[in-house]
Amino acid sequence: MQTIQANNYPIYFNEKGYEALNLHLKETKYSNLFIIVDSNTNELCLPNFLPYLETDLTIEIIEFEAGEQNKNIETCVQIWNVLTELGADRKSLVINLGGGVVTDLGGFVASTFKRGVDFIHIPTTLLSMVDASVGGKNGVDLGSLKNQIGVINVPKMVLIDTQYLDTLPQNEMRSGLAEMLKHGLIYDKSYWEKFLDLKAIDFADFDELIYRSVEIKNEIVSQDPTEKNIRKSLNFGHTLGHAIESYFLENDNKTTLLHGEAIAVGMILESYISMHKKLINQEEYIQIKSAIKSIYDDILFDENDIKPILELLIHDKKNEYGNIQFALIEGIGKIKINQSVENELILDAFQDYKS
Repeated sequence: MQTIQANNYPIYFNEKGYEALNLHLKETKYSNLFIIVDSNTNELCLPNFLPYLETDLTIEIIEFEAGEQNKNIETCVQIWNVLTELGADRKSLVINLGGGVVTDLGGFVASTFKRGVDFIHIPTTLLSMVDASVGGKNGVDLGSLKNQIGVINVPKMVLIDTQYLDTLPQNEMRSGLAEMLKHGLIYDKSYWEKFLDLKAIDFADFDELIYRSVEIKNEIVSQDPTEKNIRKSLNFGHTLGHAIESYFLENDNKTTLLHGEAIAVGMILESYISMHKKLINQEEYIQIKSAIKSIYDDILFDENDIKPILELLIHDKKNEYGNIQFALIEGIGKIKINQSVENELILDAFQDYKS
């Protein structure tokens, strides 16, 4: 697969990425190399990655406990302290080997340590391959509020090797698939239609679907790196999806949702809103709802859940001047950003989701 050129960094695929990484290590005079992993990727992915490395640099592995609940500033402080103790300096390189939590947090750690050191993303989950590692967003959660603290800063390169997907359970694959569905809904109708019958997908060709998803995200981000305009389209399903994800994360009596599971619900709810704003027709909405519900289990909401979820919307990063802003689809494959939505319509969307 051809290398994708993003804003000031390349995205490599499979073997070509390791060649580029080793050439970069050879040509750049780094003082030492730090690999940030979580407890899952340390066990499952690091043993596959290390044999590809060709370098005489001192390599240090920094591990933190896996899970969204650890994507916080406390984990960053621990890693900053370890970097300091191990002699990291401005000429150090950080490689983030892991899923979205690792690439988000590791990119933030590297971007802020000594005002910024070079870093490289090697995503190991479907979600991080098609979404988290691409676009330069790095950050952590503030309590249960998603991605409230962060920076936009690009890596030296992204290396996508789909062999790491062999380590993933099915629910993690479905989580990443949600972002691929989103890319079709907001940008490419023919791409969306490929997922309408999952049984018909030849998973031997799944690399090509991943490639197209990365291509779509990069095309959008390249037009608007700092999210002033069209990049907001990537937030479809995320305004309500992030609120749902945060609510389930902070409630002990709820089972924590994977990111894609929450976004799948968000896409159904925001498609319903799009229909009632006459941006899509009923047939399109039913197609979207049916396709997503055929892949993801229903999430159960009771009457006491909806109000606190709506209250969490006020913390959404896309809000401007106190107004909640939605990105809604305007026909499948197109998007309309900066849309205000009244609470009554959101409540109706939840009722329809449950029906």
